[in-house]
Amino acid sequence: MLAERRHQLILRALRAGGPAAVTDLSEQLGVSPATIRRDLVKLEEDGLLTRVHGGAVVEEGDQPFAEVAEMRVTEKDAIAERAAAMVRDGQSVLLDIGTTAYRLARQLHGRRLTVITSNLVVYEELADDEGIELVLLGGMVRREYRSLVGFLTEDNLRQLHADWLFLGTSGVRPGGQVMDTTVVEVPVKRAMIKAGEKVVLLADAAKFPGNGMAKVCGPEDLDAVVTNEPVDAATRASFQEAGVEVVVAGKVQV
Repeated sequence: MLAERRHQLILRALRAGGPAAVTDLSEQLGVSPATIRRDLVKLEEDGLLTRVHGGAVVEEGDQPFAEVAEMRVTEKDAIAERAAAMVRDGQSVLLDIGTTAYRLARQLHGRRLTVITSNLVVYEELADDEGIELVLLGGMVRREYRSLVGFLTEDNLRQLHADWLFLGTSGVRPGGQVMDTTVVEVPVKRAMIKAGEKVVLLADAAKFPGNGMAKVCGPEDLDAVVTNEPVDAATRASFQEAGVEVVVAGKVQV
């Protein structure tokens, strides 16, 4: 069995049944405990699980996309409008999963752009806009959150480069670390960061600190943050030290 397939099955087992022992995973997958331990080390390095004594655990805290889409719409629209103003016609834009990226896509109608995404709702929003060259990344479908993930998505991203990446998050720590609750999305987000020339984090005030157990990146990987309220002092200092511009709904904070 290929390592990628083992990793998917390990994560699926952990999400379905909570913490799992190395011996149990070894029996389920038909491989040695030593192989499982190596897999767990790799998955922990990728931020996809946490090893515990004798096994591992993942934290999966997503709400369905339709539910999240109805939350803080006014704030997300303010962020989306400001983010859209950063982009010039003729440029390429990479849009992350999530509802704020979807609100940004709604602001791009009528523009002459290339939009690259693994967000199925973004694809549906822009599919009939003939002025936009639309690139849908391949991968495994996460139906509940309307996104594409996995090694196919990551491999697609390695072949691409975008002028802008607009990145979503579950939370931002005071040290500026960008976090996510959805561990299977983290490798895709990291691949997006590598593919983006300018990396802009979209985060409404509820994301400071928000939540999330898996680290996506540090502040040094960001060029700007667009939010709807002034950022707390500790996080602002972390961004400032890393040279990150903070844009607050129409004005620059840092």
